[in-house]
Amino acid sequence: MTLALLSAAGAVLLWPDARAVLRHRVRQVTPAVAGSRTGPAVPLPVAAAVLAAGIGSVLSTPLVAALAAACAALAVRGWRSRRAEAVEGARLAVLAESLAALAAELRAGRLLGEAAEGVAEACPDRECAAALLRAVRGSPPQREPGGGEHDESDGLTGALARLSAAVALSARTGCSLATVVSAVEDDLRARLRRRRELLVATAGPRSSARLLAGLPVLGLALGSGAGADPWGVLTTTGTGQALLVGGVALEVAGIAWTGRLVRRIAR
Repeated sequence: MTLALLSAAGAVLLWPDARAVLRHRVRQVTPAVAGSRTGPAVPLPVAAAVLAAGIGSVLSTPLVAALAAACAALAVRGWRSRRAEAVEGARLAVLAESLAALAAELRAGRLLGEAAEGVAEACPDRECAAALLRAVRGSPPQREPGGGEHDESDGLTGALARLSAAVALSARTGCSLATVVSAVEDDLRARLRRRRELLVATAGPRSSARLLAGLPVLGLALGSGAGADPWGVLTTTGTGQALLVGGVALEVAGIAWTGRLVRRIAR
């Protein structure tokens, strides 16, 4: 009996603190949100276009420089859009872990203000932590800039709005705030699972778009390997230049159409 009591006391003393465990879970997603700060003063697509135009004007004709600038700007814009989606997904994962920590703190008997401040302190993303505190204190969530094409109810703004509504509901009806916060967390995790499923479902069309973007380069390489001079024909003859402009326009249209189809599937 004495040995059992000593074992139980040792287990209680060595039991990991729930706050520390949940803080570690939140910090596991820190690398995903690294580099999510705003970019330089000069827009990145403009800088890429100027660089591509400079290289094209040195190595080839002004027409090639203009086409290279347009393609570089569009490519960088698409890359930034994909990066923004990845950062938003990572922040949603951070928010889900923070909500789990907040619910655990509330179940442990801590007051809402103290629990929210502790969770915000452990949050690896400062912007997400500040937004979490504003939502808990009843301030309306701020709409993310540049998020016009995204569904607000499915993003970070929508999740914070649901958290603010949960706090207001608990204050108005007296229901358990920990239970309501857990419900918001479950809803957010379900939305994250839906995002991952959509990424898997659209992996094929995305791969097709990347293959479509690389086919012209492969065609030029095959033509040069066969002894022809396709690049010279495209850049030095009138017919070739017309074909070059038309080919680039069709290429951009095909990639844009594929991206539009993927976005429609993801909605």
